[in-house]
Amino acid sequence: MICSMTGYAVKTRDIERGSLQLELKSVNSRYLDFHFRITEELRSLEMPLREMLSARLSRGKVECRLTFNAAAARGEQLQLNTDLLGSLKSLSDRVRQEMPEAGPLSVNDVLRWPGMFGDQSVDFAALNPVILALAREAIDDFTATRGREGEKLAAMIVDRVNAMREIVRQVAPRIPEAQQLFTDKLRQRLQEALGNASDDRILQEVAVFATRIDVAEEISRLSTHLDEVERVLKQGGASGKRLDFLMQELNREANTLGSKSAITEVSQAAMDLKLLIEQMREQIQNLE
Repeated sequence: MICSMTGYAVKTRDIERGSLQLELKSVNSRYLDFHFRITEELRSLEMPLREMLSARLSRGKVECRLTFNAAAARGEQLQLNTDLLGSLKSLSDRVRQEMPEAGPLSVNDVLRWPGMFGDQSVDFAALNPVILALAREAIDDFTATRGREGEKLAAMIVDRVNAMREIVRQVAPRIPEAQQLFTDKLRQRLQEALGNASDDRILQEVAVFATRIDVAEEISRLSTHLDEVERVLKQGGASGKRLDFLMQELNREANTLGSKSAITEVSQAAMDLKLLIEQMREQIQNLE
């Protein structure tokens, strides 16, 4: 499957004391480039996440964001730590005996005292299997979005390939006849310009010029490169770099075709081909 380097996925899972969220998004890059934004308590998971992503991706600038959002405790879950409350009351009374000017603790001060509702901490190490399972789901969705985008880009490229084949199909039969007419005109002009020059000299000049304007090889290579583009698209996988190279080769042949052109039809065909090649190149920049 052909994949785009552009993708997005987000997965959320509720747990006992909050919720986990893993977000993945990527854009174009020449290489595989990771940027992790992870809650400090979960930082140890960066390496496993990196390995999981590396196993599924080959190119793209990927941002991975992993966060834990603590949930507010429900009323029935709140139980005062009576031992701590008694100790805090005794300490407060003793301080006020020694320092009568000291103000009493407010209800808010007492309720916000660390440990007043028992141990509310989260065992993040125990969450590792849950987070990795969540990551697998997110990566599946992420690669699926890249695959769907890649299919659309591949279809657009195939449309351009078909358009290029149609241009070649239409202009190729006209080339030999047009070149022969142009060669005959050249022979006549040489005869008029050179006067009594030998026929061998004129034929030699005409033969040299005919070789310069012969585009049969360029037409053949264009078709070969287009065949290769379709083969790479059907093969799938990480093929963006290979396709980008083929665009360079196609552009080279289109340029040569235009420089050798002896008739208007070929010049226009070369321009149309270069436009389609540039459109394909823009889409290929997004492929993995």
